[in-house]
Amino acid sequence: MPKITYVTSDGTRVDTEVENGYSVMEGAINNNIDGIVAECGGACACATCHSYIDEAWLAKMPEMDDMEDSMLDAAYDRRDNAPVGFRL
Repeated sequence: MPKITYVTSDGTRVDTEVENGYSVMEGAINNNIDGIVAECGGACACATCHSYIDEAWLAKMPEMDDMEDSMLDAAYDRRDNAPVGFRL
């Protein structure tokens, strides 16, 4: 299982494992990570679960698709390292 370190908005680090096939958002919800709202349930319709990826990992991430890019235009505090819907 992939290991993920979630860092909440207050700086708390939570290390956990997420099953293959689950999104990072689903992993956060399944592990009760504070701050992940996911109001649309992962349908890529609200951007409340967008996350910031450490710069060292960005090159290893899948390219952002057009739907994700469009959704992030409405996100609070959008940054270049904030993809939404990638799966493990």
